[in-house]
Amino acid sequence: MTRSVVIAGAGIGGLTAALALAQRGFEVSILEQAAQLEAIGAGIQLSPNASRVLIGLGLADRLAPHLVVPSALNVMSARSGRVLAHALLGEAATRRYGAPYWAIHRGDLHTELHAAIDAMPQVSLRLGARIDDFTVGDNGVMVRGTANAQAIAARGDTFVAADGLWSAMRERLGHRAAPRFARHSAWRALVPTDALPPALRALSVNLWLGPDAHLIHYPVRGGDLINIVAIVRDQWRETGWNAIGERAEIVDRFAAGRWHASARELIGAASAWQKWALYDCHPLDRWGAGPVTLLGDAAHPTLPYLAQGAAMAIEDAAVLAASLAKSPEDVSAALRRYESLRQNRTARTQNAARRNGAIYHMGSATALLRTLALAVMGGGGLLRHYDWLYRWQPD
Repeated sequence: MTRSVVIAGAGIGGLTAALALAQRGFEVSILEQAAQLEAIGAGIQLSPNASRVLIGLGLADRLAPHLVVPSALNVMSARSGRVLAHALLGEAATRRYGAPYWAIHRGDLHTELHAAIDAMPQVSLRLGARIDDFTVGDNGVMVRGTANAQAIAARGDTFVAADGLWSAMRERLGHRAAPRFARHSAWRALVPTDALPPALRALSVNLWLGPDAHLIHYPVRGGDLINIVAIVRDQWRETGWNAIGERAEIVDRFAAGRWHASARELIGAASAWQKWALYDCHPLDRWGAGPVTLLGDAAHPTLPYLAQGAAMAIEDAAVLAASLAKSPEDVSAALRRYESLRQNRTARTQNAARRNGAIYHMGSATALLRTLALAVMGGGGLLRHYDWLYRWQPD
């Protein structure tokens, strides 16, 4: 029996869910508030728990031209530039986890997901459609909103709200607490690889740890660009993803004496910066009710200190599709099974990311303990610390 699903949001989670559901025979309607899908954002890391889902959905060839396979993760001291831990990725990660560790520009992933669903006749995407409410009845869910100042409606057997951090549907489901400000902002920039010295062009993920700030950089766009993310303690809390960042401000945050010359050279090489304030939520005790549920950041917004925001949404999509396919005749039971399979894992990931933020930004007194711990663990120990995360596979 063909079943129908309405998805709010055409981000990475919503598009991945649409593709996974369509491949299992569902008809999917996606309603997206943006008037057009744009290749926005910067780099993201797709650890093996996410890449294996994308490979399973048949996206490996589509994504291949855009990917970088980092050879290693280097954790470095902000002040001295010394490597505190070196963990092998590349083929070593593929052997260890059965799937690769990838880096990609978010826009490239989004574009290829869009192209994949565009090729599937059972998926429709409506842009410029803001969802305001939903009602549950005997015949499923009626989703209502507006598009071009006109009222619109869509009906489905299932309604999945993948409408992001500031999800209106999360509030509609009874969660009144607003996302909480993490007192940090993230700054992002892209620099042409050939504009940097060889030491900063390596095909690796590089993490610099300093007091009240950290810096991460790695190549994207097949190695043509270096993605830079600098996260600093901040009281600026404007919502949104694309505020303009003043170059002089971020350069001053990475002052000489506190940050190694190579890190400062990298920061200085970027002329255009965008910034966003960091928010997350406490893990929710429930995600949905009846034939309605949440997915991705709408359910479990995660701070970026573990590089798992997109990965958790991709995992959600795989589990949701499998759960609905297993018992399409009982949507409510399928969604509660999906939620029960995801809640503990996503809560653990949210909490681990929050802990990483505290560790990354330690002051000088506690930073020495962090350095000693990294020396004892080594690169192999650092990877083992995340085996629980990267070894995940969909049921």
